[in-house]
Amino acid sequence: MTVKECYEAMGADYDDVMGRLRKDERVQKFLLKMLDDKSYALLTDSVEAGNMSEAFRAAHTIKGVCQNLSITPLYKSASELAELLRNADAYSEDMEPMIEEVKKDYTHMIECIRQLA
Repeated sequence: MTVKECYEAMGADYDDVMGRLRKDERVQKFLLKMLDDKSYALLTDSVEAGNMSEAFRAAHTIKGVCQNLSITPLYKSASELAELLRNADAYSEDMEPMIEEVKKDYTHMIECIRQLA
């Protein structure tokens, strides 16, 4: 799988990331780092523990990384979740659909990146 095919499979914006990073090798380098990134695990662990400020930090980190790499689907869902968590004191049921959306988008992204690797 090429970097462009990976972006197509993810539903991400290849042209946008190429405008920023300019080379497939550079984009691939940062995509492969996503396989070792601990932000998603921090998000799920923090939600489970009821630590909403840490969950917000993790969602915000995912959002930022995905924005820089033009991984649009996960950027959008992580952004919405971050806004729900921004001033949250405790877990609430209305967070569950967004957490599930982030999980779906994150899992799909990781599957695509593994195919690239």
